[in-house]
Amino acid sequence: MAHAQESGNSYSTTRRGFLKSSAAGVSAVLSANVIARNAYAAAGDTIRVGMIGCGGRNTSAVVQALNADPGARLVAMCDIFMDRVKAKRERIQAQMKDQVTVDDDHCFVGFDGYKSVIEASDVVLIANAAKFHPFHAMAALQAGKHVFVEKPHGIDPAGIKLMQQAAETAKEKGLCLVSGLQSRYHTGYIETVKRIHDGAIGDVIAIEENFLRAPYVVIDRAPGLSELEWQCSTQYHFNWLSGDDVPQSLVHNLDRASWVLHNTAPVKCHGLGGRSSMTEPIYGNVFDHHSVVYEFESGVRIYAFCRTTQGCYDESSSIILGSKGKASILQCEIWGENAWRWEDGCDPYQIEHDVLFKAIRSGEPVNNGDYMARSTMIGVMGQLSCYTGQEMTWEKVNNSDFFYAPKPEDCHDGMEPPVLPDANGIYPVFKPGSTRLLES
Repeated sequence: MAHAQESGNSYSTTRRGFLKSSAAGVSAVLSANVIARNAYAAAGDTIRVGMIGCGGRNTSAVVQALNADPGARLVAMCDIFMDRVKAKRERIQAQMKDQVTVDDDHCFVGFDGYKSVIEASDVVLIANAAKFHPFHAMAALQAGKHVFVEKPHGIDPAGIKLMQQAAETAKEKGLCLVSGLQSRYHTGYIETVKRIHDGAIGDVIAIEENFLRAPYVVIDRAPGLSELEWQCSTQYHFNWLSGDDVPQSLVHNLDRASWVLHNTAPVKCHGLGGRSSMTEPIYGNVFDHHSVVYEFESGVRIYAFCRTTQGCYDESSSIILGSKGKASILQCEIWGENAWRWEDGCDPYQIEHDVLFKAIRSGEPVNNGDYMARSTMIGVMGQLSCYTGQEMTWEKVNNSDFFYAPKPEDCHDGMEPPVLPDANGIYPVFKPGSTRLLES
């Protein structure tokens, strides 16, 4: 069994183009006022929404979901911490008022809380520790529920394979599966990529991707927390929960780059990474800098960088270098022979939910499974290369069943976390050159 051990392991009306997109339809099976399992909603039916994870991202996602459809109602919530559930219920209710109907009996806590949320809901929004994204998405889809799931869509090869299976399950059942890789729903990005594909900058020669910033969501350890509760409360800083910063954050950049390259995957990559200054226990066991070079069959290379350190230069960018000019996806601008700039505005976070709920109302499911799995696996591939210091091939990572132990389904309340601090409170960190991960 492969596992992670040192030895072996400005919103505007520009959403209109998206509201026309969907796949094949399925018949609607309706109850009196609430849509039934495996069904789509007619006008006037209530759509019950459930939250798995009550952090900041899912709180925003729920508001966007309720904004997308006046018939949507938040009915169930779960998290590891009950105080977080109730605090976010109050916050969402202050914004959405009558669309929040979660009573105390539908506030769930613990690793098994997802089961009760799925049972109570028609649509499940998943934005908890990324380790659980594929597992919870599959559980919801198997139960006949529509799913919105945040990125990353897995943190290891085993997780991505499960997410691929979940996407197939959604297709078989005629259910919606929408990704939190919101770049695909940004009108300006879509037009920029289309112009690149139409030859506005000539042949793509290379791509530079940057996601450089201060450490993400750093919190003090609250008194009385167990080691497991502490790690779950600061999950971005533990790789067994978050997968670290390449799949966690740089995945947006890698998704845009793969999109520019016609949704292809790299042949291989090599990465450099480690910890330079963010070494205190509060930063857990993740790296604070990564650099990955991806090579595609065409010879194009992506030079991808992410960093989470204080007091350093910050940049978020996706720069496409071509034979006749260059383009910035995030600025929606092209320089060179065919100079152009998009100056409208949109909110892709809202648009992705507009698309989801329109699909539920129309009976025409939307499924983002193809790119969500590919782009996340590209991130996982780069992260594993950084951890081991070894070249990583697309073939090798896709043939691997490696996972960061324990498996999601084996996690339970009160368990001992897989990584523990030493006598000085320092957590063990992977060492490039000696860490081995994809070996059985």
